[in-house]
Amino acid sequence: MSRLLLIVAVSYLQGSIPFGYLLVRVFRGEDVRKSGSGNIGATNVSRKSPALGVLTLVLDGLKGSAAVMLAVFLCGRRGPPAPYRVMALAALFAVVGHMFPMWLKFRGGKGVATGLGSFVMIAPKAVLIAAGVFVAIVLAFRYISLGSIVAVATFPVLAWVLHEYGHAWRALAFMSLASLLIVARHHENIRRLLAGTESRFGKHEGK
Repeated sequence: MSRLLLIVAVSYLQGSIPFGYLLVRVFRGEDVRKSGSGNIGATNVSRKSPALGVLTLVLDGLKGSAAVMLAVFLCGRRGPPAPYRVMALAALFAVVGHMFPMWLKFRGGKGVATGLGSFVMIAPKAVLIAAGVFVAIVLAFRYISLGSIVAVATFPVLAWVLHEYGHAWRALAFMSLASLLIVARHHENIRRLLAGTESRFGKHEGK
């Protein structure tokens, strides 16, 4: 139990590193939360600087991957078959950390990049197909937010169908909860999509 609590704490702390906020603060001397959507994620950062947006995307993904890798190390496994439930637990709390970082009064991002970085360490095939779903949705409807929502929502189903959860139902539950949280954090985008006011690809979309 103490080891699981350590994994939860470390994963949360890794996920809570606000790379988007830090990069804009260091390189632009600004608070990214005071512009655009007020989000610290890559899309809002890219409004300040496309290069910083890409860097934020990469770093947010890497911190998710690092959380899962460290969880594997802490549970005493050097590689597969590591306990899927432990990896999924780390992924969940890395996403929670990104969304609710204590350093920024629990006002963080939406968790897409961190979730992607975490999930790819657990269910790479499911992530690859979900990425294809994202691209297809964006190309068809030109809504990045819609692509993100649909891809994230389908990920747990894909992991289940492809048996990329180690037949550990708690692992699938943790991944499903992380996906649900990411979708829920897009509630403003969902409202705009339903109202027909969401910006299409190439324009500011408030994501």
